Amino acid sequence: MIIKRVFDLLFSIIVLLLLSPVILIIAILVKLNLGSPILFTQERIGKDNKKFKMYKFRTMKDAVGKDGKQLPDSERLTKFGKILRSTSLDELPELINIVKGEMSLIGPRPLLVEYLPLYNEEQIKRHNVLPGLTGWAQINGRNAISWTEKFKLDIWYVDNWSLGLDIKIFFLTVYKVFKREGISAEGQATVAYFDGTN
Repeated sequence: MIIKRVFDLLFSIIVLLLLSPVILIIAILVKLNLGSPILFTQERIGKDNKKFKMYKFRTMKDAVGKDGKQLPDSERLTKFGKILRSTSLDELPELINIVKGEMSLIGPRPLLVEYLPLYNEEQIKRHNVLPGLTGWAQINGRNAISWTEKFKLDIWYVDNWSLGLDIKIFFLTVYKVFKREGISAEGQATVAYFDGTN
């Protein structure tokens, strides 16, 4: 795992430096299209069930209805936001989480804090490793597969981890990003909410 951490750190720092002009341009575009804040921060669950703040570029407006409640994702997600999501450019700030040691380049995706009590004994094993920028479930369907399938893929990754597997996932992720597959769940603007049964 030391090799994995060293690779995570070197890769993230190099990419942040190389893509700093791109990151700056995206930040400016987010500011112009969506206003402040530029980054979307949200508490997620990491390794050993510890909470951390995950960073992403904003892709949605802070729009509310007449009742004062936040509008559904489908109504808040902008055309600009869809482009960021489909190209996965909104995920670039997560490299900061990797540098901080809260995430890894490869691993199960970090999920919402409110999901934690809903996991069964098998599903919660996904938190035995650092969450990832991409993972086994992401290259096997991403948001287009059911939660049950995602969790099975996550646990398979935890049980079968190897450096070779991480390398395979990395290159397949690059391929999937260019194909723009599995960006959202069927009938959803983003991803369906996990209620402990699906």
